[in-house]
Amino acid sequence: MAAGSSIRTYFDGKWHDGNLAVMRAADHAMWLGSSVFDGARFFDGMIPDLDLHCARTNASAEALMMTPALPAEQMAELVREGLEGFAPGAAVYIRPMYWATDGDETLIAPRADSTCFAVSLEEIPMAPATAAATLTRTRFRRPVLENAVVNAKAGCLYPNNARMLREARSKGFSNALVLDAMGNVAETATSNVFMVRGGEVFTPIPNGTFLAGITRARHIANMRADGLTVNECVLGYQDFEEADEIFLSGNMSKVTPVTAFDDCKYQAGPVAKRVREMYWDWASGRR
Repeated sequence: MAAGSSIRTYFDGKWHDGNLAVMRAADHAMWLGSSVFDGARFFDGMIPDLDLHCARTNASAEALMMTPALPAEQMAELVREGLEGFAPGAAVYIRPMYWATDGDETLIAPRADSTCFAVSLEEIPMAPATAAATLTRTRFRRPVLENAVVNAKAGCLYPNNARMLREARSKGFSNALVLDAMGNVAETATSNVFMVRGGEVFTPIPNGTFLAGITRARHIANMRADGLTVNECVLGYQDFEEADEIFLSGNMSKVTPVTAFDDCKYQAGPVAKRVREMYWDWASGRR
């Protein structure tokens, strides 16, 4: 699926222009879902936390019983090389990915050493600072490790997220605030979530049902360094209804204020604005 205006693909030892075909019809990933990816961003000449995104790509491969094909450091160097093919000032979505071509003796499990690797660099603009989201409840929930590979950024998890988004869009909202299997707020269908109340920041505590994102961790570190109290704790829908401010954290847009949660309305608040400023300052080396 190509969403951007310009794409470069690394596969089979070299860079190619365009959305290159890399998978065969009988590949294990094609019919049994053994694929993982990660997402990093290049914008304003910066590539924040690229090393961590590459390392997580390898960790995701291992969680799906695949052997990573190259070290994270080499992966990062390949990405930097590929970015040289884009115009100055381009905003690029960076997707390193692995998938298995063959199954083991069970057929269902991937053969660990049949791992393929590619990188997709896709030119996609950053969302404007004025962009906002609206949230609603969803009947779909985040799974637990015992019934899904929630410790990986795996393609097979995303149909569940798609159901959440379709339900939210059908109700007139842009995203869904999602519960885990225990009935606690986990994240949205696409990103981690924060809320502000009484001058303090709250976010769901990582409990193994969702990926506690790299950008999420960076925001928490920046906020604490700036003197804000950040609480990682158990939260429910009522906590978000009573919030002064809600904002989302994800790699695609970094910070997105929330202006509605069902019937509750919010302003794009000062904390989200400050978090965005701090992230750009940190990424540019100004803090």
